[in-house]
Order: sequence, then structure tokens, then C-alpha cells
Amino acid sequence: MSLFREHLRPRDRSASASPLLIASGTVAMILLIWYAIQMYAPVGPRFLVWIPGPVSAILAAVLCAQNAATEPNAQYRRFWRGLATSVVLVGLGGAAGAVDALTHPPAIIHRPPWTSIACYVAAMGLLLWRLYRLPVAAETSGDRLRVWLDAATVMLGTGLFVWHFLMLPTLADPQGGSTSIFMLGLLLMAVFAGAKVALSSGSTISNISLWLFGAALLSGGLAAGPQQSLLENTRLNSVHYAIPMVLFFIAWAADRQRRANPLTGVRVRNPFSVLPYAAVVIVDGLLMLIVWTNEPQDLRAVAIGAVVLTVLVVVRQASAFRENGRLLARLHHGATHDALTQLPNRALFAERLQDALTNNDSGRPLSVALIDLDDFKLVNDALGHGVGDTLLVEIGKRLLASICPQDTVARLGGDEFVVVLDGTDPTGADIAVDRILSSLSVPVVADGHELLVSASIGIADGRSGADAAELLRQADVAMYAAKKQGGAGFLHYEPGMTGGPADNAHLGAELRLALAAGDQLFLEYQPIVALDGGLLAGVEALVRWAHPVRGQIGPVDFIPVAERTGLVIPLGRWVLREACRQAARWTAVYGLATPVMNVNVSARELRESDFPEFVADVLAETGLEPQRLVLEITETTVFALGASVVNLHELRRMGTRIALDDFGTGQSTLTLLQDCPVDELKLDRSFATVEAGEHNTMAVAVINLAHALGLGVVAEGVETLQQAERLRLLSYPVAQGFCFARPMHADGVGLILAAGGVTPSVQPA
Repeated sequence: MSLFREHLRPRDRSASASPLLIASGTVAMILLIWYAIQMYAPVGPRFLVWIPGPVSAILAAVLCAQNAATEPNAQYRRFWRGLATSVVLVGLGGAAGAVDALTHPPAIIHRPPWTSIACYVAAMGLLLWRLYRLPVAAETSGDRLRVWLDAATVMLGTGLFVWHFLMLPTLADPQGGSTSIFMLGLLLMAVFAGAKVALSSGSTISNISLWLFGAALLSGGLAAGPQQSLLENTRLNSVHYAIPMVLFFIAWAADRQRRANPLTGVRVRNPFSVLPYAAVVIVDGLLMLIVWTNEPQDLRAVAIGAVVLTVLVVVRQASAFRENGRLLARLHHGATHDALTQLPNRALFAERLQDALTNNDSGRPLSVALIDLDDFKLVNDALGHGVGDTLLVEIGKRLLASICPQDTVARLGGDEFVVVLDGTDPTGADIAVDRILSSLSVPVVADGHELLVSASIGIADGRSGADAAELLRQADVAMYAAKKQGGAGFLHYEPGMTGGPADNAHLGAELRLALAAGDQLFLEYQPIVALDGGLLAGVEALVRWAHPVRGQIGPVDFIPVAERTGLVIPLGRWVLREACRQAARWTAVYGLATPVMNVNVSARELRESDFPEFVADVLAETGLEPQRLVLEITETTVFALGASVVNLHELRRMGTRIALDDFGTGQSTLTLLQDCPVDELKLDRSFATVEAGEHNTMAVAVINLAHALGLGVVAEGVETLQQAERLRLLSYPVAQGFCFARPMHADGVGLILAAGGVTPSVQPA
């Protein structure tokens, strides 16, 4: 209901002053003019001077009541309602004073009746309570303590100043005592109102309204000053002009609040306020004045020292506050910016993207471009993280230079950057991304290394009002799709596009279910054939996934997901158990003619401390002899040695054979052959694809090295009869590839065993 009422206050947005405010100002102005005339020559009946007070009270009360009726916030609604009540009490006090003055001899009109004093005191108390209830810029108990200490400092300092210059002269006259006390209260409340202006926050009451309210109280308090000069004029009283002036400022404050934007409210102010220091300066000045005019020289020296000491403390505190401000600025920058590139980090990027989506015109276009560097991991691995960091810093600078002022570039982490293209449609996004790719195409020199950089970029196109998280997800999906196409380019997100982390996470969840179900995964076997005679020397077990919805999913799609999610361990163990069971079945039928079973083992599996024990359990469970199992590993699997090599030694002691897969594609191969227990080398397909007539030096060197070390050799990727014959002439014993057979079901291997071998040919695709 409060929100509904807030939208139904069109007059609150009016740019013109209220007629009630104009009437209140007119009454106050006419009264001041008429009052000035009265000081020199009495004019008109005496009761006219009392009429403006109640009239002004009615006008101000109506304005305050209007604000209370339309204010959506209950706390501030109570403030304006209390202010309206206080104004009514002031008007009643003025009316009681008028009745008393007009029914008694003129000589005593300077003493307000107890009814007026009671109304004024009640009004002051209610105002003070409502001011106290206004929120201040304080979140903790310590903040609140400092706020009220500041307010007390201001009130005490100003109170001393007012006491010396205004109250002492007024109190000298016994007739002005009660009035002076009331005026002092008004002054202190004015100071308190000023302190609230500096310390209030989170309010829907505008700063201008609070300042006008303080001016109202201040004008009432200062009215005590001329009272001494009016004691001889029985027709005049400071209350006559003080009350209309106070009520005019209150009406002005209420009208200003009516025209303020209720959505902006009061800005949060710096908790460091100059008001306490201003109070210290006032008191120090008063001290110097009193001491200098009334006290001996020694006290003057003490007073001067106290003032100088105060100045030093104030300067010191001001310097500390400035330093703290700089420190806070640095801390804020560190919390919102990337430490390496100094670009906005993920948190600040999310804030700016959300701001761009919510604070723009309806339907305004916007694009998000997610940038991922291609093969950045190779730079870190080959050249070190120092070179990688230098490269990232330079990339950040180039991205900054490639965007428009209204755009935002941020680093999300690693080698991922993101750009918010504000106000850019898809065509403009293409132009901006082309500019980014052009800037990245220039080689980067990092620590003496000249590096060529390419990036895959995914673009999500949206408009103001879109969901920020969904845009980033779409950009991520498009980026992965661009990377799958070879990188060094960009794609816009389209419905149905997959390939991002969200899709991978979904695929990982489905793979977990497939492992639990046990009916979606199956094995195919690719023969390893003796080049001389075509006998089946072995088979390599290859896992396949028949998804019930997506159809058959290739290993290139789900094996990386299994590695990232940790599912490669249960997947690998399922493959090993199924392969050993199938090898045991063949052995029971074909005996010694059964080929050895080759099973791939991932780095994650080999690092598991219980992996050798698991292999032993599987062999015991299936009855397969250890020497008929070959575990294939890659160079990168054992590159760091450690636990992997310990497990390999344990597996070899069991009788299991170890094959080094994709030999010749990695680094430090000869060192691995010395330190890593290996029985067989499986050569990369590049050795087999050397065309006829080309130099065969590497192929000859590898076979000679294998013979010298007593290692078996398998040539992979043999696709033509010419390649098979050339490898046979080079003394390669066995080979694997489409020239002999594609991966097949277990029944197909059984047919080959029954036929006595494989005849090389060009296999159909």
C-alpha cells in the first residue's frame, strides 16, 4: 500500500511552490514591515500583532500533514506527523500568549503565561524526540558513539557561545528570564538539527529540508537578542515576529520536501564531520576573548598554548583522516580490481554489467564478449608463469585500448577476459570484436620471447532488462563453440549451441548416471596385428557411450569431462574390469591364440595409491594371467615421476606389462625410458604416415633404439597397404590402424580369431 501511495503523489514532483508556502512567506514579510513601523510609531490596534502567529501555524501544520499523508516510509511519516503536531502546539502557545496579553495590563506582556510555556516546552520536546529518531550514518555501536559525541561537542560549544553573548545580557533582566531560557532551548535545538543534517543518512528527507528546519530553530533562538531593546515598548515582543519566522522556515522545509525526489533521499555523508572542529574553534575563540580582556598575562599565555595545542591536534586528526581515506581507496581498489592486470575483477564486472542492464533506456542493446586465450597453458608450461603473467598484462592493455569509453573490460581469472559492449547491437559487436582480434594479432614480446597470441571469443547479445548471469553463460557457451572450431575467431550465441562449462557439467552428471546404470557404456576392441603373417597379437579396449537421448557420444567429448569431474577414476576401473572379463572369455575358448588385452590408464588413476591392489583384485576375480594385460600410459602421465612410477614398478612386479603410448610426441622421452619401467613403445601415427620415397631416418632410429633396449614396438595409425609394407621392411613387428581393422565389438574379434588372423586391406569408413 505504501508503494502504491508513493506512485500516487504527482503533486510531490511539482516544480512550483505551494500556495500555502507563498501565503506563509507573505504573512511573515508583512509582519516584519509592520513591526519595523511599530518600533517608531504605534499604528493600529494592539491585537493585530498576535494574529500572524496562529495563521502561520495553521499553514505550516497543513504542509507538514500533507507530507505525513504521502510519505511511504513509516519512520519518516512519523517525523512529519510529529512536526505538524509541534507546529500546532506552537500556534496554541502563541494564541494563549495573545489572550493573556490582551486581557492584562500592557506592562506584563513580556512574561509568557504558563499555558504558553507549557505548549512551547511540549513542542520543543516533541521536536527534539523526532530529531533524535532520525537515522544517522552509523552501522556499528562505535559509529553511533562517535556520531553522538560529535553532536554533543557541537551543542556544548555553541551553547557556551550563545550563553556568553546572548543569555547573560538577557538574564540580567528578571522579566526576560523565562523567554531567554526558551530561546536558548531553540538555539540548542537548531544546533542539534544542523548536526543531524551532517550525520543523517539513508533518509527520504532531503538535506535542504533539514537545513531549512535548522534555520527555523536558529531564527527563533536569535530572536532573544533584540528583546532587551524592546523592554521599554509594551506593544512589542520578540515572540510576535519570532514565531511567524520560525513557522515560515518550517513551511518552506515541508514544501521543499514535497517537491524533492523521494527516490534519492539524503546522500550518505562522510562520517568525518567538520562540525565538532568548528565547535572547538568557537570555544577557543571565546576563551581567547574572555582571557585577553579580563585576565593577567600568564593566563593569556596558557590560553594561547591551549589554542595552539587544539590547532595541532585538529591538523593531526585531519591528516590522519586523509591518510585513512587514501588507504580505504586502495583497499577498495584491491577488492574490485585484478591484482595482476589492474582491470576490474569478476565482482566489479558483475556490478557494472548489472548496472548497464538496469539503468539504461528500455530496449537499449548490449553485448557481452567473453575472451579466452588459445593455448595459454603451453606458454606457462614451456616458458614459465612469469612470462605468462607479462603476456596477460599486455593483453589487458590492448583490450583497454580497443574498447570505447562507455565499455568495460575485466579479467575473470586465468586467461579469461570479458568485455561489456554497452549500447552495442550485434553488428557493432562484430566490429568491436574484430578490433580486439586485430590488436591481439600483433606479436607480444614478453621477457625476450616473441609470442603470437590468438583468442576464442563468445558473444552474447542482449538488451536492458536481461539477466546478467544468463548473458555471461551464453557468452561462455559461444566461446567454447568458437574454440571447438579451431579458435582464433568468434561466434555469437544461438539457441541450441552447446560446449560451455554448463553443458559439460550436465554431461558429467549424465555420465555419473550412466556409470551407475551400467547399460549405456560398452567396449569396442581395435586389433593389433603382426605385420608378418597377420596374426592377432593384441587388442586395445576403447570405451563407447550409447546415450539414450543424444545417441552415441565419442570419447573425445566425454573423456575430457570425466577427467575434469574426477569420473575418470570410476570410468577407468569399469573399463579395466570389463576388458579383463572379455579377455578371460576369449582365453577360455581360444587358449594361447588369445591376444593380449591393452587398456588405457589415465594419470589420475595411476596416481591412486590403491591402483596396483585394484588391478590385482581384478586379475584374481577374472582369472586373467597378469602377462596377458598391457596397461597403456602416456609420457605426460609419468612426466613428474613420483607416485605414478612407484605404482608402475609394483604393477611390473605383478607381471603386468607397461606400454608407453604416443611415443615421440612429448618431451624428455629418452630420460623417461631410463627412469620409467616400460615394456613396449607405441609409436605415434606420424612415423607411419611417411610417404614412399621420403627419408625414413627417424623410423629406423626408433626401431633400432627399441631393439637395443629390449622393448617391443607397435606402430599406430597405419592406414594404407604401402605404409604397412614399408614398416615391415623396416623390421617393425606389429601395427595397429584402419588398414587392418576398425574398432569392433567382441564378436568381431572372435571371428578374426576363428579365421586365424587379419588380411591387411583398406577398411571402409
